[in-house]
Amino acid sequence: MKIAITADNTCDIPQKLIEKHNIQICYIPVIMGDDEFRENLTHTQIYNFVEQTNILPKTAALSSYDYKETFEKALKDSDAVIHFALSYGISSTGKNAEIAAKEFDNVFVVDTKSLSSGSGLLVLSCAEKIKAGKDVETILKELDQEIEKVQASFLISKLNYLKKGGRCSSVAAFGANLLGIKVLVQLVNGSMKATKKYIGKIDTCLHKYLKDMIEENQPDYTTAFITSSSEMVGIKEKFVEEVNKLGFKEVIEMQAGSTICSHCGPGTIGIIYMKK
Repeated sequence: MKIAITADNTCDIPQKLIEKHNIQICYIPVIMGDDEFRENLTHTQIYNFVEQTNILPKTAALSSYDYKETFEKALKDSDAVIHFALSYGISSTGKNAEIAAKEFDNVFVVDTKSLSSGSGLLVLSCAEKIKAGKDVETILKELDQEIEKVQASFLISKLNYLKKGGRCSSVAAFGANLLGIKVLVQLVNGSMKATKKYIGKIDTCLHKYLKDMIEENQPDYTTAFITSSSEMVGIKEKFVEEVNKLGFKEVIEMQAGSTICSHCGPGTIGIIYMKK
């Protein structure tokens, strides 16, 4: 049986792996002013737009019709489709994908309960299971167990974008930026939660953040993603070096896609991996 993989572009995995596993990507629309984009916008495009207009980009859910078209295309040369959706607790895209999937008897939608490379870990795990010759039922059962093992978190350096998006007050954002407060956001039961605050220089905060994540969520030490919303030259390299010293078999550096960049802004970075 030939099984195809489709996934929302929020899965944030490298293009070379998308091509290697023939993953079909569904682009969640990003709206900047009067223009709607269904493509992989760069963080530079997004941040330049915000700087020039002082308007935050918006994202919109794909419709069930969009997903139906995607599934029909994937089924032209496949016997079944497994689709990976952005957490249902964050977006209605997954529910729309489910509506579309009901029109087929061989399309299965996975609520990743995650976003960014947290969803990506599950996509890549599925690709390896398909390669190993596992059937759909077995793959879905194993993925269901793995969903609960994904540790996805981000350290947000500046709260400007969260302020613009109405997710924190102007006073809180000003105070946080003035005091050098970095906010830890984690995926908890499929929703984004601010769980901790760190104070100080970004290098120091990242060290504390990494230490806390490893102690509280023991990794399986296979693959770790270091996903960021901007280059963070020098800072990201040091963080990757520190993560490499922990003994992961593979550490993948990833630039976050347009959805994360639109909502979190520059200076956001996270470590994402599977827990034991």
